[in-house]
Amino acid sequence: MLAKQATGWAMALMLALMAGTAISQEEGGEGAAVLQKAIYIPLKPPFVVNYGGKGRLRYLKAELSVRVSSASGANSIRHHMPYIRNDLILLFSRQSEENLDTQEGKEILRQEALAAIHNILETEDGESELVDLYFNQLVLQK
Repeated sequence: MLAKQATGWAMALMLALMAGTAISQEEGGEGAAVLQKAIYIPLKPPFVVNYGGKGRLRYLKAELSVRVSSASGANSIRHHMPYIRNDLILLFSRQSEENLDTQEGKEILRQEALAAIHNILETEDGESELVDLYFNQLVLQK
């Protein structure tokens, strides 16, 4: 019975961590903390593109997730997924080997991907509830 309780607690902890809760200050309030739930959306399937221009073929595999601030933001991401995937594939395939060799270059790529999705949501919906973009996996074959 003790093992079942421990498993239950472990499961509850894992679900709480997966929910990605964050504490933020409420504007206009008296400094009261408000629980704001982050929603993470994986962009499935992973992106696999060739990059680097002429010469030897190089491949990039990127598994991404985005963080949005509300359920309507999550629905917007899902609705525009074909448009988002198209723009990200084009962005990833434009990269050069020099850009992706450094940590700074990878961070710039992450920021460009975030901006691309943000621009799509702004253009299509008039607003963006996109908070951030994360690389779950980034594999380069040179």
